[in-house]
Amino acid sequence: MAGRPLSGRPLGLGAGSGAVVGRLPALRAGARDSHRAPVTRGLPLWREIATPSDPGALELSAGARAAYDLLRSRGACFFGEIAHGAGLLHTQLEMALAELVAWGLVTSDSFTGLRALLTPAHKRPPVDRSGRRGAGLSMFGMENAGRWSLLHPIGEPLVESPSRDAVETAAWTLLRRYGVVFRKLLERETMLPPWRELLLVFRRLEARGEIRGGRFVDGFSGEQYALTEAVGQLRALRKQPRKGTLVSVSAADPLNLVGIATPGDRLPALAGNRLLYRDGLPIAVLEGREPRFLVDDLDAATRWQAQSALVRRSVAPKLKAYLGKSA
Repeated sequence: MAGRPLSGRPLGLGAGSGAVVGRLPALRAGARDSHRAPVTRGLPLWREIATPSDPGALELSAGARAAYDLLRSRGACFFGEIAHGAGLLHTQLEMALAELVAWGLVTSDSFTGLRALLTPAHKRPPVDRSGRRGAGLSMFGMENAGRWSLLHPIGEPLVESPSRDAVETAAWTLLRRYGVVFRKLLERETMLPPWRELLLVFRRLEARGEIRGGRFVDGFSGEQYALTEAVGQLRALRKQPRKGTLVSVSAADPLNLVGIATPGDRLPALAGNRLLYRDGLPIAVLEGREPRFLVDDLDAATRWQAQSALVRRSVAPKLKAYLGKSA
């Protein structure tokens, strides 16, 4: 639901009609939020871990301040409602929401808004807002991100330390992300409970038989914990022959473990930097538009292939559709 006005007729506001001004009534009890249940259950726990920013202490722009004040007074609103209520142009509101998202103050119902914010303005498809019939509308633009709301509701009590459930949620997230977790691996993570609290959860999960504890990765001290299926996959990798598969990822990806899980200098976690893996081992990076090779046993043909893989970026089909590119 993007909050766009479509064809239809007004409904009476009599008793039992279920109609709400500016909203579509749910088709059945719980239908509107059924697809968001996992997110809504986990969001309060992550709010315990994340420290909220103080809007009063931030130097917000006038547009961002107007959008924040409107969301604070009205609650969750669609993009068009915010633009009208705050008196902002659509381009101004996009910049305001980008600023509020960067400060961790607002969130939206879907990833569409974040996807639109990450797309450079000059690459976004033009959107005809004149309302003419047949005008093209971007299905992956800010207008289709659903409702925007404050990440931390007004009046929500501050939590001195996250609850056990919140720490366990973070622990499972790390296990599903990496497969194997140890302290050194988490040096780049920013929004986490203290390691000592995670360690208690990992020990409890191991005692319940839900995860495995042991020595899975050589060269690192301290306790290590892993998903059961991850242990089997690690053993299978030892027997697989190397195929020379190249995988290029952004330096902002959690897979950027250069200087953490592997030797060498760290690669700054910037979206413009790239990292190239060959059979799971880092062999080259792209930093400041300059390729840098991490191994010396590459011939000229392999270097050219690696450099091409660093520069070439794959785009998801949905993002291609949003950008108006052919798949």
